[in-house]
Amino acid sequence: MMSIDPRRSLVAGLIWLVVALAASFAVAASFWAGRAAREIVVQQHVRRLLLETDQLGSDLGQAVSSRISAARTPQTGTSLERTYTDLVAQYPNQGWFVLADETGTVVAGDGSFPKGTSVIAAPWFSRGREQPWIGVIGAGNGAKGNRSPLLGDLSLPIRDSTGRTLGVAAAHLTWRWSTRDVLRLSAGLEPSAQTLILDGDGRVTVGPKTQLDRRWEGISTGDPQPIATDEGAAAALHPGPGIRLPRFERLPGGQTVLVARSPVTIEPDGAAPGWQVQLSEPKERVYQRANALAVRILWISVCLGAATALAGALGARHLTNRLRRLTLSAASIGRNEIERIEVPDGRDEVAQLAGAFAKVLDDLRRERSELLTLSGELERRVALRTREVERLAEESRYAAIVRERLNIARDLHDTLAHSMMAMLSEVRLLRKLQAHDPGALPEELAHAEQVAHDGLNEARTAIAQMRLNAVRDTGLGPALSKAFDRFIDRSGLIGEFSSDSEAARFGDERAETLFRIAEEALRNVERHAMANRVTVKLAMKNDSHLCLQIEDDGIGFDTSLSRPGHFGLVGLREQAQLIDAELHIRSALHEGTTISVTLRVAPEVLWPLDAAACSSEDEGVSPP
Repeated sequence: MMSIDPRRSLVAGLIWLVVALAASFAVAASFWAGRAAREIVVQQHVRRLLLETDQLGSDLGQAVSSRISAARTPQTGTSLERTYTDLVAQYPNQGWFVLADETGTVVAGDGSFPKGTSVIAAPWFSRGREQPWIGVIGAGNGAKGNRSPLLGDLSLPIRDSTGRTLGVAAAHLTWRWSTRDVLRLSAGLEPSAQTLILDGDGRVTVGPKTQLDRRWEGISTGDPQPIATDEGAAAALHPGPGIRLPRFERLPGGQTVLVARSPVTIEPDGAAPGWQVQLSEPKERVYQRANALAVRILWISVCLGAATALAGALGARHLTNRLRRLTLSAASIGRNEIERIEVPDGRDEVAQLAGAFAKVLDDLRRERSELLTLSGELERRVALRTREVERLAEESRYAAIVRERLNIARDLHDTLAHSMMAMLSEVRLLRKLQAHDPGALPEELAHAEQVAHDGLNEARTAIAQMRLNAVRDTGLGPALSKAFDRFIDRSGLIGEFSSDSEAARFGDERAETLFRIAEEALRNVERHAMANRVTVKLAMKNDSHLCLQIEDDGIGFDTSLSRPGHFGLVGLREQAQLIDAELHIRSALHEGTTISVTLRVAPEVLWPLDAAACSSEDEGVSPP
């Protein structure tokens, strides 16, 4: 089953995108179309209301004008009864129903007022004697029926050709005399629409009983006119004077109504008593149809949007089926269920992507095979190197043992060998004294005992030095200084020791070897050089090389001659090689001896330093 989470499925993301776009477009289109349709419907409604009002005003004016003309042309000497008959014959469907003489007595009619009845006190009679009057002749005055007429009742004076008033005629105005346009417009008018006729003072002359003879109290709300965008078309509907566009007015009860008014013009003399036909309709009813249409458009847009989203979702799923199959194939490759990615037919992006994935997978498998081969070869080589390292480690352990044996041999040579040689010399001397000078024997025995005691002390010192490491603890400089002081006290020679601070702090494993070299050189001076003065210098050269120099003013020797059985100089060279130091011995007969050892202590310096450069303080160290 396809996941609907867009974070886990590209198809779901595309479907949600299509749904969101369709919903957004549907809502936006519904609001835009609904708003436009709402404005159109409202304007159509208002136009119809304006046309209705204008048509009613025009027809009312024509009806009144025709009756005024008929009432002004009775033949001289004709009775009112005959005039009534002529009027009814002339206008059979106009609803004429009563005729009163100038004294207010009913002389003819259709029975609404009994013949002979006095109507002199009725408003329609008193006002109708002077000029045409429109109002309501209610049942209380003998009028037939009790409903409020749409256009009211008309009373007007009956005059002869001389202008004398003969009486007053009253007629009930009905739709039967209206034109078909009025009937058609009124058929589509909302039942809630209210028709009123106002006089020149704004009083209601025709309308509900609660509003008769009262001023219209509607106040403009200041809202924009619903047909204001088409004012030219509205003016074209009624080009006559006094036209007023519909507007919203608020009544005292709080209700807001849309009001349209049209003046009533009387022909042929153009008299305009100020009558106005007014149609009003509640604001809610004006927008009810428009709102219903907007809601309908909204639902239609939503349904169309849903259909579009569904079609888009199906289309997106169909279009991404190839990509989904590629994803499933790649997942199967990851689970080792298949050996090769399924490449779909076609030349689109999915086919190209699948082909690229297949090529990458083949390359990875080939590289993996090569890597396995290389890994096997590497393991074989590692095994060989491991055995080689083990062999070298064994050799290194053996070399360490050999080096330690050499150290012990050198220490024995430096201590016990010298002591034994001294004791052998004393024994030989004692044998000679015993044979030739017995009296000198006690003194020589005491000297031999001292020699043996000194050899024992030297052996103990060597063992102590093997157990302790003064060089590591205090540094090469202080260790050499103490050893030199002991040498001076033991030998009685004149000596001088100097060391700079940087060289004195040197104290790694190479410093121990330098210390042994210095000790061996001082012992050789004591036993063989016959010197009077000894100088030892320890210094750094060019911040990279440590120089140890031991100089005496003894008898010297020829460095080119070999001395079988003597291992002093050989031991010095071996110890220098152990620490990659350079040893230089300069000596000649009766010119003293100078031993210089140079050790590189800075690994970033690559050039070698000539050991002879340490023999003079003025000479510097430079690369070759």
